[in-house]
Amino acid sequence: MKKIFDIQRKFRFTVYVLLAISLLVIGFSSFVFVSSLKLVERSREKIYVLDNGKSLLLALREDISENRPAEARDHVKRFHELFFTMEPDKQYIENNTREALHLADGSAMKQHRSYKENNVYNQVIASNISMTLLTDSVQIDFSAYPYQFHYFGKQRIVRQSTITLRRLETTGQLRNSSRTDNNPHGFLIENWLITDNRDLDTQKRKSF
Repeated sequence: MKKIFDIQRKFRFTVYVLLAISLLVIGFSSFVFVSSLKLVERSREKIYVLDNGKSLLLALREDISENRPAEARDHVKRFHELFFTMEPDKQYIENNTREALHLADGSAMKQHRSYKENNVYNQVIASNISMTLLTDSVQIDFSAYPYQFHYFGKQRIVRQSTITLRRLETTGQLRNSSRTDNNPHGFLIENWLITDNRDLDTQKRKSF
């Protein structure tokens, strides 16, 4: 009888040990599973950015809804800088214009054709004119879609004998589009119109 009792006791002990091991294994597996999920989630919050094609930098991705207004303003600013920055170099002008036209619809192409028809680009090249753009502000109304924007800036036009400061004000709309290499912010400018482009001041360049 005592032998049978010892066998039952050893059997219960073995069952308890196996149960404890099973619980530990289940607990450890659950911990590994949860940790893996968190690790995957953290990895999704990181992106890798090429720094001028040379080095690979790790950057934390911000919530896209919070960063969208900043992206929209930069999109508008970048478009205007590309479109209105010119040097007496045909290839330079064409490259800038090509990049700018990826960021806008046919309204920008219409203005581009107008410049070509009025020999603006040829005059820049023939007269050795340099045109740079200083952005004052970009105002965007996010209360309605597509988003209405107003751009305010100044053009600095350097000729051989004079330097002219010209006001630049434009308006248009922004709509969401797919992100591409040519359009990294995922916006498209529509119904773009130059509303003010008057000369503010002209000064003679100093001759040495």
